[in-house]
Amino acid sequence: MAAKIRWGVLGNAKIARERVVPGMQKGNFSVVTAMASRDPEKARPLAEALGIAKVHASYEELLADPNIDAIYNPLPNDLHLQWTIAAAAAGKHVLCEKPIGLSSAEACEMIAARDRHGVKIGEAFMARTHPQWLRAKELVDSGELGDLRLMTGTFSYFNRDSANIRNKIEAGGGALMDIGCYPVTLSRMIFGAEPLRVTALVERDPDFGTDRLTSAILEYPQGQCVFSCSTQIAPYQRIAILGTKARVELEIPFNAPPDRPLRVLVDTGKSLFGDTGRVEEMPVCDQYTIQGDLFSRAILDGGPVPVGLEDSLANMKTIEAIFRSAATRQWEPVA
Repeated sequence: MAAKIRWGVLGNAKIARERVVPGMQKGNFSVVTAMASRDPEKARPLAEALGIAKVHASYEELLADPNIDAIYNPLPNDLHLQWTIAAAAAGKHVLCEKPIGLSSAEACEMIAARDRHGVKIGEAFMARTHPQWLRAKELVDSGELGDLRLMTGTFSYFNRDSANIRNKIEAGGGALMDIGCYPVTLSRMIFGAEPLRVTALVERDPDFGTDRLTSAILEYPQGQCVFSCSTQIAPYQRIAILGTKARVELEIPFNAPPDRPLRVLVDTGKSLFGDTGRVEEMPVCDQYTIQGDLFSRAILDGGPVPVGLEDSLANMKTIEAIFRSAATRQWEPVA
């Protein structure tokens, strides 16, 4: 196999063309060499701008390309299962955008396909490998925060475009599936455990039926994660992780910019003015470059992918429990 993993992209989703592909093209172990589009003539200028040499006229044609080692799947949520399994059947490794699918049952189907075809499949939670989150986890595990008790945060934007895929309930749209999945997976990472039970409130758009505001409490063995996510409030994102001695705050926890350093605040809270804390500056990096290279290295070296399907299955079970709790108005177990 080549020194760099040769990637193909299904479609030309915004996240692919603006973030993931530019990031992967800077990688030491990844190169995007082909993409598939239903309108190849329209896609060729985009491919050229992204440094992609080949455009296929169908997804099937891309999967049949012998010069492609792995597939990046940024298709709408309701197409994740179909095309991830098709790629696996074609012998391609797959990095699938979050959420992994529409249900835990779909995650199980992907696990079966992965094992059946002997390929690697992972979920694209790029934030989990960003240095700021690795540092936050390191601070928690070191004991500097004391005993971990709480992770709290918000993730939101405003989008009421009826044509946008995120506002189509049949395609798996809505706030929890689109952005609430981040505090779910990252709280599981920070606590190093699975939530025992959850309680949640969901407010749905009267026209789309999607959840436009979801708030949840996840109970862990040693503490809680409390978060809200929304597709119809002012754009905002922030995370705080609190222990018995100190806290960590992440200013841009999810959409980390690739062209400037980030700040991680560590503070004992003894002064409300913040003069008992310190700011740690994270180096400039592109989290999509890191994600792509780690996945490519896993293929080259035979190791685990950054976010494997068993982790994806656990995440989807928590998301399902949140939706159940919103419906029953009761605490719901995750297991």
